[in-house]
Amino acid sequence: MTQNGTKNPNATLEDLGIKNATVNWNISPADLAKKSLELNMATENSTGAINVQTGKFTGRSPKDRFIVKDAITEDAVWWGDINIPFSSEAFDKLYDDVVEYLSGKEIWTRDVYACSDPKFRMNLRVTTELPWLNLFAYNMFLRPTEEEILSFDPEWNVIDAPGFVADPAIHGTRQGNFAILNFTKKIAIVGGTGYTGEIKKGIFSALNFILPHQKDTLSMHCSANVGEDGDTAIFFGLSGTGKTTLSADPKRKLIGDDEHGWSSDNTIFNFEGGCYAKCIDLSAEKEPDIFAAVKPGALLENVTYKEGTNEVDYEDGSITENTRVSYPIYHIDNVQEGSIGKNPKNIFFLTADAFGVLPPISKLTPGQAAFQFISGYTAKVAGTEAGITEPQTAFSACYGAPFMPLHPTKYADMLSAKMQAADVNVWLVNTGWTGGPYGVGSRMKLKYTRAMITAALNGELDNVAFVADPVFQLATPTECPNVPNEILNPRNTWEDKAAYDEKANSLAQKFNDNFKKFADNASQEILDGAPKGSN
Repeated sequence: MTQNGTKNPNATLEDLGIKNATVNWNISPADLAKKSLELNMATENSTGAINVQTGKFTGRSPKDRFIVKDAITEDAVWWGDINIPFSSEAFDKLYDDVVEYLSGKEIWTRDVYACSDPKFRMNLRVTTELPWLNLFAYNMFLRPTEEEILSFDPEWNVIDAPGFVADPAIHGTRQGNFAILNFTKKIAIVGGTGYTGEIKKGIFSALNFILPHQKDTLSMHCSANVGEDGDTAIFFGLSGTGKTTLSADPKRKLIGDDEHGWSSDNTIFNFEGGCYAKCIDLSAEKEPDIFAAVKPGALLENVTYKEGTNEVDYEDGSITENTRVSYPIYHIDNVQEGSIGKNPKNIFFLTADAFGVLPPISKLTPGQAAFQFISGYTAKVAGTEAGITEPQTAFSACYGAPFMPLHPTKYADMLSAKMQAADVNVWLVNTGWTGGPYGVGSRMKLKYTRAMITAALNGELDNVAFVADPVFQLATPTECPNVPNEILNPRNTWEDKAAYDEKANSLAQKFNDNFKKFADNASQEILDGAPKGSN
């Protein structure tokens, strides 16, 4: 074995079963990029970032994500279509074959950690078959100092071998690709897919089990920032709702853009050390921070170049609409030191309601907040996925169902308790359509959404009158600085009021139908937060 970077002198991969491999330990980002280029695994774009193609898989494969069912997880995990059980015996067979596959190869190993709050730090050793996968690990996780690496001892190991394709008949997988968590052995294995997000979301899923279940700390799929006075704001939202855009505020410092914890001693801390941003239609005008972060050290995935150049064509989704870029958080200037904040004063649930019936901003009761959190609603519009010709509802519990091993009400109960203890304001913000549904109305102007969020953050909505709509029972302000009053009540923006009433009641029914699977585990307060509908 050879070691090219700083490492713990006692560190070895032999104890993982990887033998006779040429191991590149903790290689610098520049050398990882250089190696990827030398091996013709990547190209370099005009700003000095490298671009890779992840192959057959350009996104996560939720049906191929498994959790080993054993004494630790059997009675704690919410088993089903999202959390699919995998036997210990099948894991051991698959694991043995993966490490045998990596034995004798040149591979890359990196020591990193998750959780910026030292009380929750989880040391990770990430071993990858390809150098650019190791660059992703460098970008996305927190980076120990060289002195810390000399005594580094991993709590969890992550092994990623995209070239290893499982045999379902032998290994018990659904198909050739897989991502599996073993909480007893503290190992995550990924194979058969080059999509880097499986590494990131694997550890996020592990923390979503460990922190709430074992450490009384809420884990959240959200972005967070902090104001000049130290007030923290949290933004929950599914893809396309504006979570990254709205948390990037020049007057506020970014804690992180995707994964955070809320501890019992009232810290909001980032799990990660970088950002993994969608970059379809990326531009300096729309997303200046992300655009500027695409420089040496960044890793682009599945983008194309403008003909005859190495300038990225961000509008081209021919490979996938899920084009991505990962970069270390220090590529952004306006970052909160230590990636830690205090108790939030405001929480925003972001939704892009393509039916055009939810208010652009509304203040939630604790019960409504828990109901909306468990529901995790947004809408898909025509063109986003094959076969979608009109708006469709999309519900993802806790705004991140694919990564939540526990029952959604566990996270919701914790969130409700923390919100009430911290006396936090919770807002539902519709970044979707106004004046009618998709195809009739128009997308809410970003400047208005920013103005509403700024008003909420500055306390400018504290003393205005609110009215509750009859269908969703949501309290909406009658006025807001820098926002036309007429758009605050969505019904007023529709020419056909009867059509609005019909669409609103239809969406309310979809909320309630979706919630039926959670109702048995929900408190009365949460049930009372459901839409009531109207005749």
